[in-house]
Amino acid sequence: MIRVISSDDVLTRDHFLSRLSARSVGLNPELMSKVAAIVEQVRTRGDEALIEFTETFDKVRLNVSELRVSADALSQAAQGVKPEFLQALRKAIANVREFHVRQNEESWNFTTGDGINIGQRILPIDSVGLYVPGGTAAYPSSLVMNVVPAQVAGVRRIVVATPPNALRQNPTVAATLLELGIAEVYAVGGAQAIAAMAFGTETIGRVDKITGPGNKFVAAAKKLVFGVVGIDAIAGPSEIVIIADDSARPAFVAADLLAQAEHDEEASAILITTSLTLAEAVAEEVKQQLTSFPRRTIAEESLANYGAILLVENLSEACGIVNELAPEHLELLTNDNDAVAESIRHAGAIFFGPYSPEALGDYLAGPNHVLPTGRTARFSSALGVHDFVKRTSLIRYSREAFQDVAGSISVLAEAEGLAGHARSALMRTRDIQLEP
Repeated sequence: MIRVISSDDVLTRDHFLSRLSARSVGLNPELMSKVAAIVEQVRTRGDEALIEFTETFDKVRLNVSELRVSADALSQAAQGVKPEFLQALRKAIANVREFHVRQNEESWNFTTGDGINIGQRILPIDSVGLYVPGGTAAYPSSLVMNVVPAQVAGVRRIVVATPPNALRQNPTVAATLLELGIAEVYAVGGAQAIAAMAFGTETIGRVDKITGPGNKFVAAAKKLVFGVVGIDAIAGPSEIVIIADDSARPAFVAADLLAQAEHDEEASAILITTSLTLAEAVAEEVKQQLTSFPRRTIAEESLANYGAILLVENLSEACGIVNELAPEHLELLTNDNDAVAESIRHAGAIFFGPYSPEALGDYLAGPNHVLPTGRTARFSSALGVHDFVKRTSLIRYSREAFQDVAGSISVLAEAEGLAGHARSALMRTRDIQLEP
């Protein structure tokens, strides 16, 4: 059950926050060793290793020809999806696309002087691999959040890998793939899917960047292949912090805490409040809502391990804790949310008021729900179009413009002990005969 930590119980609060901060995406050596072996097998043995690992981990025996999901198989897997799901899905895709179109960057250049022109060219990445997990829940919403910004960026080849059971058990994933127009889909999951997309196999062509959520094996594999390909991030368990005062409705707060706790046993859900009355009411409301909660076992363990209600003296103190935690999701349920938000420096996404719950951002609002976790909001941001483009610098000098700066280049190069750089610059200022 979720615990209430009073404002004067500093030791308990500090211990909880330290434990929470230690819940990082750090990967232990034993896990890394196991995943490294899988990655190496896929790298060296290709499809043969994929077949073996799919049978071992997913309990599905595939032929090589079944690794790529055919259009007919995808259509068949999508059968039975309810019309109301498709209607909601199309609205979500439209909202997400409308938001991300505004993130598009344009190439630019400008002239800084006679004969000098510099700029930047924005080009999409040629190919990306998107991982869609199976596991305890299907996440067609994550598929939307990864595919749409890649499409908006102009990525020419978008590959999706997902465990075979994800398509067999969750027709909504197949329907989402069809709705998004994704034709290159592979029935491969786990670390082996990441390795296949990074190095390529006989069936799966390698990609340039890999994005998408996954379990600790997927996270470890992404860390191992980084450098061979780009990755979005090493995602940790999901998290929410709610700052609330006595104006908040306990039922809303409890529902939003539970919505986060149902993700998995390591998810964290925290309320920070100035009101003892609200704290006690939310604790009771959580208890009541859990009695009919579909994923009760998962939520209870999550709340027991990483859930808490923290009482603070004032909202300034609450903001200080938030900035230390740098949470993935932050909800503001106070009398002056805008004023509170001004004090927040680190959060993946901020939700304002009682009718902007975190679930809105997960599915329909438009901004990307792939957000930094594990305090990484201190230095990183939501997934977006910028993650699917690359920037090329453009430099163009005339002879006269270069001759004006060649001396400075030479001085700087000599200071670094790079005589070749200095010579490269100076030889363009006059006709000289290089000594052997």
